[in-house]
Amino acid sequence: MDFRDDANLDSSQVEDVGGRGGGGRGGGGLPGGMVIGGGGIVSLIALVLVFVLNNVGGGGEPAQSQPPSNLAAQCQTGKDADQSEKCQVVGVVNSIQDYWKTELPEYRLAKTVLYSGGVRTACGAADSSVGPFYCPGDQRVYLDLSFFDQLQSQFGAKGGPFAQAYVIAHEYGHHVQNLLGALEGGSSVATELQADCFAGVWAKNAYEGGFYEKPFTDNEIAEAIDAAAAVGDDRIQQRSGGRVDPDSFTHGSSKQRVEAFQRGYGTGNPAQCAATDLV
Repeated sequence: MDFRDDANLDSSQVEDVGGRGGGGRGGGGLPGGMVIGGGGIVSLIALVLVFVLNNVGGGGEPAQSQPPSNLAAQCQTGKDADQSEKCQVVGVVNSIQDYWKTELPEYRLAKTVLYSGGVRTACGAADSSVGPFYCPGDQRVYLDLSFFDQLQSQFGAKGGPFAQAYVIAHEYGHHVQNLLGALEGGSSVATELQADCFAGVWAKNAYEGGFYEKPFTDNEIAEAIDAAAAVGDDRIQQRSGGRVDPDSFTHGSSKQRVEAFQRGYGTGNPAQCAATDLV
């Protein structure tokens, strides 16, 4: 996933708050009374993740507090995005929002907030055990970069830059849903699968935005597909040591998540991502 060296990055779309904010690692429930869906956060992963991180091989040591970065100084061009993980996030966010701005007249920019350990949001306090999430209350995506290590160590994903891009694109799919009024009242599984489909749509169209040196390769798309499979409800329940219970699914099975992403990528058309067609 190579950025064009001369691509101009807009670092104002990403805010690095370091270790500021509340949260801290939870031990058995969502912090701060936060809820998934409705007026609360919309996360890439199922609620059971909270228990997986704490009970399956542990979650490792709590994330160390990190000072914020000066992204404006560090992340100016695509060359910077190829050399720094945080600048890569800036480039991916820029690409995703560039696509949706051209696709939806009503699109409004949403910041990604990078944090370490814990963060306070309009949806409540959260910690890194929640995973990447979107808060409709302040229309921001929240991301602790340590999640990408957990994606491999806790979920068995292969990882890679495009796996990270898929995660971010999924959360911006929730922002699109929010702007379209599609977050309220729908099935949580259908909502999550539509966000996966929207991520695939962006991936299909990203090269045309001018941020990337070349179209994504089959191997890069495979990283996204592998990550989508890794965060399926059935895979998460299996890794937690419990039985697979489809009636309790909140995000969709591995097969459903992969198929949703592939539909978006195969068509490149958000109109093909009707939530009712994906369940």
